[in-house]
Amino acid sequence: MHIVAILLGIIIFLNIAFAIIVIFRERKDATASWAWLLVLFFIPLLGFLLYLLFGQNLSRYHLFQWEDRKKLGIETLLNRQVEQIRNDTFEYQNDTERAYKQLIYMHLINNDAVLTKHNLIDIFTDGKDKFEQLMTDIENAQDHIHLQYYILHNDELGKRLIELLTKKAKQGVKVRVLYDDLGSRGLRKSFFAELLAAEGEVERFFPSKLRWINLRLNYRNHRKLVIIDGQIGYVGGFNVGDEYLGLDPNFGYWRDTHLRIQGPAVFAIQTRFILDWNQATNKKKVPYIPNHFPNQRVTGNSSLQIVTSGPDSDWEQIKNGYIKMISTAKKTICIQTPYFIPDASLLDALKIACLSGVDVKIMIPNKPDHPFVYWATMSYIGEMLNSGAKVYIYDNGFIHAKTIIVDHEISSVGTANIDMRSFKLNFEVNAFVYDSSIAMELYEHFLQDIEVSRELTLGAYHHRSKTIRFKESVSRLLSPIL
Repeated sequence: MHIVAILLGIIIFLNIAFAIIVIFRERKDATASWAWLLVLFFIPLLGFLLYLLFGQNLSRYHLFQWEDRKKLGIETLLNRQVEQIRNDTFEYQNDTERAYKQLIYMHLINNDAVLTKHNLIDIFTDGKDKFEQLMTDIENAQDHIHLQYYILHNDELGKRLIELLTKKAKQGVKVRVLYDDLGSRGLRKSFFAELLAAEGEVERFFPSKLRWINLRLNYRNHRKLVIIDGQIGYVGGFNVGDEYLGLDPNFGYWRDTHLRIQGPAVFAIQTRFILDWNQATNKKKVPYIPNHFPNQRVTGNSSLQIVTSGPDSDWEQIKNGYIKMISTAKKTICIQTPYFIPDASLLDALKIACLSGVDVKIMIPNKPDHPFVYWATMSYIGEMLNSGAKVYIYDNGFIHAKTIIVDHEISSVGTANIDMRSFKLNFEVNAFVYDSSIAMELYEHFLQDIEVSRELTLGAYHHRSKTIRFKESVSRLLSPIL
């Protein structure tokens, strides 16, 4: 009995020590700190192991080096755009740019996100269409193919992609593939054997030091980027796997949003890939050479900024962009997201928009791919319903799109979900587009999705069972660390 008391005392002491030394030393977010304290309190010792897996802070580390941007003239262009906006001498391409100059300025100052003009954008909402176009673009590549995905599966789509990349590598095209080690867990080096033999290059982001398990469960690279010959860039929500073609019976049809971009914005996408690649490798760095940044052949009408965020950043740039978009809304806000777990600042911005008479529409999936995340989402959805928002449950499969449209004028499409993991823990990338025609096209897709969705009313939400209410309450408590 005496030994049990001593062991209990040691556990209590260690729990307190863990809370003081680890959590308060590393975390600036009080909400997340309290969530981890609850975990430590209810699951002694094991809670600390969970913290080591999920909770360590990366914000004090500087993973990416921006010195080479001087070689590209990025710093000069940034300074010029900032100064011109300050002096009101900036040459706006359209009225939409001028109306949202504060949002543009914020991304310039806090994210080094150059505003690029004269881009041509194609929108893809169907995986088969997106990957057929991607395969065609890869087939036509002449100089290089840079490909980065969070999830890359060893299935029919994955094999087809790697086979095509291998073919291009054998033709002399420089092929580089970067994937996240946790998101693509299970991939073996043998999957890339033929590509590597053809002098293609493959790297993993934050690889595990252990063979079968990656202990760094947070701070994953959630970006999905493809750059072909420096002329074509892809960014959006689709990963590489058969389920993204709607072939997984557990999810059914997969509804996502991806952009194919031609124009000067491809330079920003290329720069992001090079930064991520050079962080991941100790050997074969990608150089900043003219072949990677060629003269652009396409002239379009879309202006946009490529905005990135991650746990190494001082600011939550994409989240701040969302909030700024929401705060400027006068008529409508349309949101599609698989997870809706906003922090207090974003939740308040949306509530204020609702209470100010803005028509706020939110679309979420009808099924969970992560149960705790799903029930936390439903908890926050209840607050939005109380504020007057319209909520639609997508019934045509699984909706994975990360899209915001404001006043049919501006939009954001990318990899960042509306949750704290995307805002604080993952490396993400979004395109903020200042083009009303693109916003209207995205809105038309939203209206089509409403046709295969059902509206969740406040009355129906209040009639949920006690079991569901309990699940929501528990998940809500854990939402800062989900």
